[in-house]
Amino acid sequence: MCGIAGFISPISEKKPIIQKMTERIAHRGPDGEGFYIDQNIALGHRRLAIIDLSTGDQPMYNEDQSLVIVFNGEIYNYLELRTELLQKNHQFTTNSDTEVLLHGYEEWGSDLLNKLRGMFAFAIWDKKKEELFIARDNWGIKPLYYYQNGDTFMFASEIKAFLDHPAFHKEFNEQILSAYLCFNSTPTTETFFKGVYRLEPGHYLIYKNQEITIKQYFKLEFTEQEQDFHQIVNDISTSMEDSVNHHQIADVEVGSFLSSGIDSSYLVSVARPDKTYTVGYDDPKYDEISYAEDLASKLNISNKSKKITKEEYLAKFPQIMYHMDEPLADPSVIALYFVAELASQDVKVVLSGEGADELFGGYNSYLEEINQAWYMKIPYFLRHAASQVAALLPDVWGLNFIYRRGQKLEDYHIGLGRVFRDKEAFKLVKCPNQISTKEIVAPYYREYQNNSQLVKRQVIDYYFWLVHDFLHAVDRNTMMCGLEARTPFLDLAVYQVARKLPVQAKINSQTTKPALRAAAKKVIPNEAYNKKKLGFPVPLREWIKEDAYYQAIKAEFSTATASKYFNQTKILKLLEDHKNNKKDNYKKVWTLYTFLVWYKEFFAD
Repeated sequence: MCGIAGFISPISEKKPIIQKMTERIAHRGPDGEGFYIDQNIALGHRRLAIIDLSTGDQPMYNEDQSLVIVFNGEIYNYLELRTELLQKNHQFTTNSDTEVLLHGYEEWGSDLLNKLRGMFAFAIWDKKKEELFIARDNWGIKPLYYYQNGDTFMFASEIKAFLDHPAFHKEFNEQILSAYLCFNSTPTTETFFKGVYRLEPGHYLIYKNQEITIKQYFKLEFTEQEQDFHQIVNDISTSMEDSVNHHQIADVEVGSFLSSGIDSSYLVSVARPDKTYTVGYDDPKYDEISYAEDLASKLNISNKSKKITKEEYLAKFPQIMYHMDEPLADPSVIALYFVAELASQDVKVVLSGEGADELFGGYNSYLEEINQAWYMKIPYFLRHAASQVAALLPDVWGLNFIYRRGQKLEDYHIGLGRVFRDKEAFKLVKCPNQISTKEIVAPYYREYQNNSQLVKRQVIDYYFWLVHDFLHAVDRNTMMCGLEARTPFLDLAVYQVARKLPVQAKINSQTTKPALRAAAKKVIPNEAYNKKKLGFPVPLREWIKEDAYYQAIKAEFSTATASKYFNQTKILKLLEDHKNNKKDNYKKVWTLYTFLVWYKEFFAD
């Protein structure tokens, strides 16, 4: 795992600039650095050594040095691809997966991407063509950003690497502020830094003659085929064992995160790593440590745990927001830092359970497609009329149900964790020309219009929550600690099973992801396979009412920045109503506070 950065520019003194860019992301690769510079381009690399520790340094070159690569990630089928390339007479000088990418691109061009099993963001400079090729993995596990200003083009693993380039103009992108309040993360391809774009999962970019060409090479596809349930369970078991085995390929020790839920418990029960890591809190409602210790004991492996205090949670928050690059208001983001920091004391690689819910139907909201089917039998015009009335009333559970189920899915559903409704966000944000959430998700609903309602939910949750929230948080928090996280559920072999699952294998009237639970039951030695989903719980709801948190948040809500961007009276009322138990506003309050803390890190005068 590594950090990469580079730029194409006519300026002559490139070395000091690329050094500063990579220094900004040195945490991603504390084991070494490397550079390639010519009259056209500068490439930089920070290395976290995992595979081929002695000869895997980057940048790396092909035989005649006409191609040069910098790479962040892991290719789990690199040994199979290496064998294939050797049969085609390619000459290797290392045992690294990086060199496999280089020769694979030489042999297959962009078609290489369809052969890769892994997580990656990489850049290849073709000296002869004077052409840059950059690509991001199918799943969006590894990040990649780009920016163009006139005759300068730059890319990097993290946005902060751009800050030291003289051609980078740092400007706040205020047009997506209300959308952020609804999603709790940045839901658009353009980021909060004006002109900085995220290369989306399953896409590659070619830069040549100051022109950018972007193409998609992979998209999620779900077919929902009728199959025998027992065969489905066996297929899941086989694919997961194969994936976990591939994800444990490393020249260093591999540990695992472990919570109380099915996903990480399943991974740990298959992988049997020597070391697992868990965090919790003093409040037993939010503490998963005892569950993790029970599983580790039954598997005869070790579990190291830490209880996060509310004081250190709040104190670490600004630093974590700096490392996120953009505001990310999911409370579990901070907890992820502490479990990553704990694991980094012992190992360089951990397994993590992201992706299972989106692929196998794990979110409780998916049960609406079954448990609320009775309401959907009411004629649409009646449900819609009731929804219009509910839209005028406060956002509470019963009324929210009436509002949602009287709308078409594409008119209200933006994923599993909406914070604000658009109308409320528009009233809070002072900036004009805000983008609506419906406008943001509309292309995905059009793309999957012929799929079931459940598949539409899965797709939206995948691209707008898994990629922009969970995977973003895992990458930044682990890299912040010089740790690599691997996600075996996000694997081509597993996906080929999950994409064909019929509805009844993903949800039934009793539970979510029944097929995955049945597969997990075969290897998990306790009841974790049947445990209700908790997410990554944090006691923020209670903490915000306590004086230390309340005062810290109130201070931010009272600043000139808060007044500049928000209706200050309204946001202070949200905080007061929560503190005084008039309304549960903790998600809204935390989303606003997160933005203000993040803004101070990057844009405060």
